[in-house]
Amino acid sequence: MKTENQKAWFFVLPVLLLVAFNALIPMMTVVNYSVQETFGDNLFFWQGLDWFQQILNSERFHNALGRQFLFTGLILAIEIPLGIAIALAMPRKGFWVPVCLVTMALPMLIPWNVVGAMWNIFTLPDIGLLGYFMNHTLGIDYNMTQDPFAAWVTIIVMDVWHWTSLVVLLSYAGLVSIPDAFYQAAEVDGASRWSIFRYIQLPKMKQVLTIAILLRFMDSFNIYTEPFTLTGGGPGNSTTLLSIDLVKIALGQFDLGPAAAMSLIYFAITLLVSWLFYTLMNRDVQK
Repeated sequence: MKTENQKAWFFVLPVLLLVAFNALIPMMTVVNYSVQETFGDNLFFWQGLDWFQQILNSERFHNALGRQFLFTGLILAIEIPLGIAIALAMPRKGFWVPVCLVTMALPMLIPWNVVGAMWNIFTLPDIGLLGYFMNHTLGIDYNMTQDPFAAWVTIIVMDVWHWTSLVVLLSYAGLVSIPDAFYQAAEVDGASRWSIFRYIQLPKMKQVLTIAILLRFMDSFNIYTEPFTLTGGGPGNSTTLLSIDLVKIALGQFDLGPAAAMSLIYFAITLLVSWLFYTLMNRDVQK
């Protein structure tokens, strides 16, 4: 009888310890705070599920969650089709392939806080290049610091500029993996460009698109640094997404109990919607 070598677990142990330190221990701390109240000096008072009830019945939470879903929905509706379209337009062979790939990857290399600060300066109405151009050249009254609609347009455009490249690269990887025989057969059958996309390219890209949608959903639903650096949640609370509101409660108001409960609800919503996305799209892939 062949015995299994258990020594391989020693190679996995550092990773398990790292995950436990970076994820499990902080998670247990959040769970602990979510059912207690503290006034400092390491004094805790049992609250049970009171914080969860307070958050779930809070109009402030509902408004922030609605803005978060709106932002994520707009991001997915814009970036996924746009990323596919750009990937379809990119060359498959020749000198321009590496040039296009490097160009697409450049926005993702910029740190998140730098992206927010860069777009903040870029869109200021008086000194920003885009703000000055919109106001003085085109004659459009653009001021993201006072107009909620302008602020929303700005954070959407910023995220599209920053992260559409991820969808492009994943879609392009799916496209280049399609054998030439499929295109040759379609050419013999006289298939139109739309038919080739619908029956050959799109089915072959479904797996990478599943990854792209999941990544973009999770990242856009938990986004914080870029919109906070750009607008700070303003004007007013118009761009206060759930992540920004959570930080305000935890660090601004120092309400650790409600903030911990909100973070667990936030995590549960992200996990649930991601699972639904994966289940639905994986079912279509298996068909």
